[in-house]
Amino acid sequence: MADPSPPKTLNFNVGVLGHVDSGKTSLARALSSTASTAAFDKNPQSKERGITLDLGFSAFTVPLPEHLKESCGERQYDSLQFTLVDCPGHASLIRTIIGGAQIIDLMMLVVDVVKGMQTQTAECLLIGQLTCSHMIVILNKTDLLPGDKRQAAIDKMTKRMHKTLENTRFKGCPIIAVAAKPGGPEAPETDEPQGITELIDLLKAQAFFPRRDPSGSLLMAVDHCFSIRGQGTVITGTILQGSLSVNDNVEIPALKVTRKVKSVQMFRKPVPSAMQGDRVGVCVTQFDPKLLERGVVCTPGSLQTLYAAVISVQKIEYYRGALTSRAKFHITVGHETVMARISFFNQVILANENGDCNPTSPEQNAKSFSFDWEFHHLDEYLTCQAEGGNGEPQQWALLEFERPVTCPPLCLVIGSRLDSDIHGNTCRLAFHGKLLEGFEDKNYTETALPRLKISKDKQKEGAVERVTDDYTVIGRNLFKKETNLQLFVGLKVTLSTGETGSIEGGFGQSGKIKIRIPGKQRQMHSLLLSLTFSWPLFTSFL
Repeated sequence: MADPSPPKTLNFNVGVLGHVDSGKTSLARALSSTASTAAFDKNPQSKERGITLDLGFSAFTVPLPEHLKESCGERQYDSLQFTLVDCPGHASLIRTIIGGAQIIDLMMLVVDVVKGMQTQTAECLLIGQLTCSHMIVILNKTDLLPGDKRQAAIDKMTKRMHKTLENTRFKGCPIIAVAAKPGGPEAPETDEPQGITELIDLLKAQAFFPRRDPSGSLLMAVDHCFSIRGQGTVITGTILQGSLSVNDNVEIPALKVTRKVKSVQMFRKPVPSAMQGDRVGVCVTQFDPKLLERGVVCTPGSLQTLYAAVISVQKIEYYRGALTSRAKFHITVGHETVMARISFFNQVILANENGDCNPTSPEQNAKSFSFDWEFHHLDEYLTCQAEGGNGEPQQWALLEFERPVTCPPLCLVIGSRLDSDIHGNTCRLAFHGKLLEGFEDKNYTETALPRLKISKDKQKEGAVERVTDDYTVIGRNLFKKETNLQLFVGLKVTLSTGETGSIEGGFGQSGKIKIRIPGKQRQMHSLLLSLTFSWPLFTSFL
């Protein structure tokens, strides 16, 4: 008799984020029944310091809740697997947190009930807002509260957290109190965790049928790589898009190598294929695991390796530093963090009668970006609030990476200042956006940037040399002799008297110009000239 088909399990990824020492790993341990290869602080340095240094993964499975049976449609699942992504809480490891947050469906924000919101808790909340739409707040370490005042303290912290979340996308989210490891990390295992059963019930109630699409190119976020004697090399990670099957060819783009999939497992169970949202182990042959610890695996040829990119950009309101062009930021794109130089630009800003910024038409907003549009260089990120307006104009930025990065199109981009004081009470996340155009040519400054129609205001000062007739004067010191003066014919020139004229053309071979000025001219020797004009940013100037 044939074996019945194996139970079908819906995978649901839950991120565990919070401040260092808030008890995230203890919470994951209490919840989990199966630990994966990357779980529970495998890093030796992590054990020594007692904090999570890399993403840890673990899982537990429950019967499929009734409300999910109705939303599964034709896909029949028997059980629901919660995959817990334990993100590090130490401030210097924020780049790893960002990488982990991009693969989760629901976020658990772990807060020490005694200490409340801390700097890294706030940063985790910000990352959650950019990457996730559902959240549960866990008030952990309730065992540290005096028994007679415990409930009052929990109620007070719950009220405070609801107030904190009032102006975020997580307003009104569930808040639950637990003690994941009563007595602390060194306490005996005999002490039972408190509130975990209630938390599992809450997770089941909050779970939803996540968007899962097996079509399109494969993109898998890799978090661990190791070898098994006689089998090959196992690459573990989460499928961000597309699907994967045994015998597929996959590319490791950072190394420019392609390998065939020998087998696929989901939490130690062999499966013929996996799709978006699944956490898998993929076995390949003839590959050294030391070459890949973190990164991505994809359909061959589907990812770009970029030297520069155009992104949409929006400042994070809690960032107190300046956003200036030519400054360098840590850019997290895909699952890489790299330094990049940034240049901001926008279109002509319009303002309505209320002072709100309306930089683009609806059809332009829908297109997001086009090389056909004309842009204006900004010395710094522009806000309307500075001028009494009620919004920010749509803005873009050019990122020039210090080393090439491999990433999918339209992926999330986060800019931060990770070199800021990790003990300071300041937000280090500066801006976020979406990657709109990437430049794969190493010589992009010559081949791609001239397509960007970005102009910058220039101002030059000169002087009137002499008057040639009633309506014409000769100007000097505005241009070099090798300048192509035809580019400036028709531009407006302002005299120090306040009168204006326009450039008619060159005069002689030394960079002098003829300026036409309406009205009969008086003595104009020694008058100053001022020329203001817009010049293409990516064309050699004058």
